[in-house]
Amino acid sequence: MAATPARSSSAAGSAYLLVPMVLFFALLIVAVLRSQSLVTMAGLGSAIIVAAPLILATYALMATVIAGRGTVDLSIGPLIGFINVTLVQLFGQDLISSPIAFFLYALAVGVAYQLLMGLIIVFIRVQPIIVSLSGYLALSGINLVILERPGGTAPDWMMSWAEGISIFSPVTAILIVATVAWLLFTRTAFYGHLRLMGSDERAAFTSGVRINLVRLGAHAISGLFAGLAALTYTSLISSGDPTQGTTYTLIAVTALVLGGASLAGGRGGAIGSLLGAVNIYLITFVLATFNFGAVQSFVTDLAYGTILVLSLLLTIVLPYIRDVVRSISPLLFFVILSIIGLGVIIHATYDYSAPPPAAAAAASTGSGEATAATGTASAASSATTAPAETAAGTGFIFEQTGEAAALAGGSSLAGPLAVAALLILSVLVILRSMVAQAGRVRTLSPLVYVVVAAFVLLGVYVAANHDVIAGLRAPAAESSP
Repeated sequence: MAATPARSSSAAGSAYLLVPMVLFFALLIVAVLRSQSLVTMAGLGSAIIVAAPLILATYALMATVIAGRGTVDLSIGPLIGFINVTLVQLFGQDLISSPIAFFLYALAVGVAYQLLMGLIIVFIRVQPIIVSLSGYLALSGINLVILERPGGTAPDWMMSWAEGISIFSPVTAILIVATVAWLLFTRTAFYGHLRLMGSDERAAFTSGVRINLVRLGAHAISGLFAGLAALTYTSLISSGDPTQGTTYTLIAVTALVLGGASLAGGRGGAIGSLLGAVNIYLITFVLATFNFGAVQSFVTDLAYGTILVLSLLLTIVLPYIRDVVRSISPLLFFVILSIIGLGVIIHATYDYSAPPPAAAAAASTGSGEATAATGTASAASSATTAPAETAAGTGFIFEQTGEAAALAGGSSLAGPLAVAALLILSVLVILRSMVAQAGRVRTLSPLVYVVVAAFVLLGVYVAANHDVIAGLRAPAAESSP
């Protein structure tokens, strides 16, 4: 009997994730229907490169927002710009060049600035909004003094990060490590103190929480993520730019709110912030597929504002349907939406006009025999160039194209994908039932994330290793008459 309240409180505590989840899958479906290039390996790689600085900036904002007092760091954008322009200038003067020096400098500057900001808030007792606004204005001016206009170059080893031809890149590694680190941080007692302080600082103080130390720790964590955001931003533009501070501040705050975090403090998480930042990217991607002419940027800002207001209204409505929300598992809800979204993606990217694999293979064989019989140069040229064009074509990330499809007999991976999706859903249902029976909601939650991550990595491996899958199925293709 004790398991039901625990499960209900857990689901209700994560109910704010339902809104960014629905928004994410709605935007993803629209983006795929408008442009199938998003779900290719190159498309996903480019998306990660572009979205990574915003995701990390949102993480940096989240650390201080959870601490309460309305601590929304408006200077996060100029801080990223400051680290960016100083890195480029120091590299241009041959003062730093190695990757370790770049990482240490970016992290040290981010932590030093945030600790200075925290000390002013804690000991001088200036309102956080005033301190952050002052930092925003000061850093914006300093950035222009250091670098008057966009320019400079990043190191060669960093330029290769922004190629965007695959999802496997150092930027992806940084993003994964940062997300996992935040999820592990949420398992610590310090995070519990941070949330308690953000929800009710007086109650936290009377409970023995060291308010000043926790607040300074939140600022230090924010500085670490700001340094990582600056590194990924530098790799994105491969130069220095002192003018992007305003943009990153506004869209990072918007992403944080879209992710369900409360600006009053006490509520927020890595999953919600990740969804919020990705939603911002998807909004930009979808609007870029339309041509609004000279008002393109205004339409984008209008979309940000409209979706932000609608998301806030939906978040306000959630407490009034608390009884329904308590019975919804956000994780299972996400998996169900994932299966629906995967079905739409496969449908949108599948070429229904293409001939069946067997017919295509027979036609290719007949064409080759006719070419050998006639011996004409034009037919030989066509037979030579056709496979190259097919292999160079871009398809869905799980689609076998070119020589791999011919070797595997043109078979599709849609069946294994469907089985994998059902396995994910089945495993999560079983784990959820085990948690409900055991009454230990937090005990198995890491295992659930591990199961989901394992299937995601399996799908990525299949996408990146078409030749391996084709080689495994080659004997069956050869044995067929």
